[in-house]
Amino acid sequence: MAMYIRVKRNRTTYFLQCDPTETILQIKEKLYNLVDQPVNDQRLILMPAGDVLEDSKSLADQKVENDAVVALTLRKDDNEFEDVNIVRATDFYQSRDSEGGANW
Repeated sequence: MAMYIRVKRNRTTYFLQCDPTETILQIKEKLYNLVDQPVNDQRLILMPAGDVLEDSKSLADQKVENDAVVALTLRKDDNEFEDVNIVRATDFYQSRDSEGGANW
């Protein structure tokens, strides 16, 4: 049974078709083709809970459901992983009320 997950990093979202039986390592291998970062330098985090997904376990084992949002972080030069940084649509605009603003 096919499903999709949304992998987000900064301002980019990757939509991946996958199967609930696929392991996180297999998902990282798919991402390698997109982000050109080795699987050992990738970390996937299930949002909004913030649970780090384990390479050896399947999506189903870790309760990753269809249309789940997963954050991608990459290993930095100091061998630590970067913080989760996902830009939300609301970061691009402010409500009209807060600006007192434009009627459009």
